[in-house]
Order: sequence, then structure tokens, then C-alpha cells
Amino acid sequence: MSTPSRPGPLRLGIAGLGTVGVGVVKIVAQHADLLALRAGRPITISAVCATSRTKDRGIDIAPYAWEDDPVALARRDDVDVVIELMGGENGAAKALVETALTHGKDVVTANKALLARHGNALARLAETNGRTLRFEAAVAGGIPVIKSMVEGLAGNRVKRVMGVMNGTCNYILTRMESAGLPYDVVFEEARKLGYLEADPNLDVGGIDAGHKLSLLSAIAFGTAVDFDAVVLQGIGAISIDDIKLARDMGYSIKLLGVAQMTGRGLEQRMTPCLVPETHPLGQLQGGTNMVVVEGDSVGQIVLRGAGAGEGPTASAVMGDVMDIARGLRLPTFGQPADTLTEAPAAVVGTGASWYLRMTLLDKPGALAKIATILGDAGVSIDRMRQYSHDDAHAPVLIVTHKATSDDIALALARFGESGVVVGQPMALRIEEV
Repeated sequence: MSTPSRPGPLRLGIAGLGTVGVGVVKIVAQHADLLALRAGRPITISAVCATSRTKDRGIDIAPYAWEDDPVALARRDDVDVVIELMGGENGAAKALVETALTHGKDVVTANKALLARHGNALARLAETNGRTLRFEAAVAGGIPVIKSMVEGLAGNRVKRVMGVMNGTCNYILTRMESAGLPYDVVFEEARKLGYLEADPNLDVGGIDAGHKLSLLSAIAFGTAVDFDAVVLQGIGAISIDDIKLARDMGYSIKLLGVAQMTGRGLEQRMTPCLVPETHPLGQLQGGTNMVVVEGDSVGQIVLRGAGAGEGPTASAVMGDVMDIARGLRLPTFGQPADTLTEAPAAVVGTGASWYLRMTLLDKPGALAKIATILGDAGVSIDRMRQYSHDDAHAPVLIVTHKATSDDIALALARFGESGVVVGQPMALRIEEV
């Protein structure tokens, strides 16, 4: 009896030799035998592309063909899978992925910005050409959250996805809490450590994490990717007082992404929230990421791990490569692109309790005026605390009963007209997790 022939090698073309690209090259070089055993065929690198051929990256790229043009890499006959690790939502990265798919190549990418903007069109292009577009490394680094949702949780109707998806923000907030340092000091510390993007607002403004949330929403609810509908609020206004007051009440402040389908449409928000310090999300420290998925059959599951870095992100890239090598071909977002629905954005979010911190002029009737404004906006007070103050100003903390974000926004606007509120009040949602 003849033995079935072993498939030929799966040949990779890598565009981008930064931290993650170098990590992928290392894994392929160091674990060649293990990868071949697990994939049932060898995994090899045919060609690479980057901005500088002579840069010292700590790896030997001499065995691989070099391309100056990433689009040329995508056209090579000796490349089966293009790995896009250049970044950027347009330009060379978009051209590379489109060329690869139309030239019969599968694509693995870590580019969340590209997919948040063009994921729907690229998913259709992949299916039209019978190719696979995979992006595990684009969301939560080394955590296999996409594989878990598309495969392991495929029998569930997802009710909610939430998580901490930007390690830099979590580092800043937990460092503020543990060291008692103000935001500006810790921000500068993170910058010197190299934790921040070249444009820091991608991190601290919630944009990077919002890209990731929009991709998870598409998988969870079978909807077209709609990054523009994600409500974004960064962490720049969080003060050390907020950190301390939240802790006194048994909460931690996290930049928390939440996506859920409501009767009004798809709610997607990436905003600072208070979460109970007893929940795994509240206990998350440093640059670690965590994604929580709630399914109707499985209940709540928690996925935790490194959200960035050479090894974790390269590991996620290789997980996608191995699936392709094994012949596993799935739609980009877990179901055919043409079946993804255009869900309306939920204009009014689900109700929640809110943390409100403000400074009032220390004069008779100030608190009563604030209580009246809240009542007129449909917001009732659960508890209120006034802290030590000087002769002119009185810091006040209010926790509300459940209210919508629109109710809170109306109250905040009227605070500004009240004549008793000094400066800008802080409003943070208290998330039920």
C-alpha cells in the first residue's frame, strides 16, 4: 500500500522586520522541526521586505530573498502566505494585502488599524479569490481570543465582549494606583520605557484599543466592522484623586472596551470605567491584556495574557500560519463576509451607575443645586460624600443609581451653567462585570 505523499513546504513572505517580524523569523528558524511535526509540512521563509536591508536586527536574513517593494513580495511565485507586519491603515500595507489576495496568496496580518478601516472589503476580496485572511495578532497580542471566539465558542450566541486591550493604558493606570503618582509623571515614564506609540494618542486616546474592539464586535455579533461607531474616551483626564477615590469604594479604573447588542442596536465603547477590584479585570496589572466573553451556553470566560511584545505577538502570527499549513480555511470574521449585517449604532447606551467627581464653591445651597440638576436630568443619587476642603472649594463625590450616558451628559452640561461647579467634573461609568 502506498503512503500518502507529504505536502510541500508552506513558503512565507514577511513584509516588515520590526519587533514582531523579527520574532516570527526567530520562531521559524528555532522551531523548524516542531512546526513541521505539528503542521504536517515544513514551514519556510522565502523572502522578506523592510525599509532597510542593512539594519542590524540581531537575526540573519541572508538566507532569504530581499524585496525593496512590498507589492513585489506579494507577487512572488515562491510565496504562499504573505505576513503583513508593516502597520498603517492605508498606503503600502493596504496595497500589499490587496495584491497578495488577488495573486492567490493567503494573508496573515497584525494590523488592527487596516482591518478596522478596510476589514469588510478585504474579507470579501479574500473570499472572492478563495483565500484566507487571518489576524489573531491584531487583537490582544498573544491571547488567542479570535480563535477562541470563531472556533471554541462557535456554538454560542455572544451576549457581551469586554476587556482591557491596551497594555500601555493599563500600565499607566495601575502604576498611578500602586505608586500614587499623577498621570503626567507616569505618562512620561511610559514614554521613556518605549511603551507609547509614535503618536501617543493612539494609546492613551483609546484609538488602538477601539480598533481591536470593532474587530471583536464583528466576530461576536456577525456585523460589519464599524470602527466609526465606537465611542472613544481616553485616560488623560484621570487624576490621582480618581484613582484613590475609586479604590476607597472597592473599584479600579480601567480603559475598558465593551460591545453588546441591545434593542437599540450595537453598543461599542472604549472608555475609562470603574470595575470591582475583586473581578479579574480589576486585578489586572501592568501591560497585561484581558478579554472577557459572555456566551449564552458557556457563560463568562476570561482570557488573559501578554498584549504586545516580540514573542507574544509573533506567537499569534504563527498560530494563524499553522492553521493555514494544516488546511484550516475559515471566513475572516467567522462567517461569510456577505452575511455580515449593518447593525445600527446604539445611540443611547445601556444604563449603569456612575461615579461623579466635582469641586463646588463652598457656599450655601451648592449641593442642593447639584442634586436638583441631577434630578431634572433623570439621574438619582445613590450616595454622596464631601471631602475635606478649604474656605472656598468643596470636593464632592457622587455615585448615582442607573442612568444612561445621555442623562449624565445632560447633567454635566447643566453643571457648567450652575455657577457653583469649579472646573470640569469627572464622570466615569461603573461597569457591571
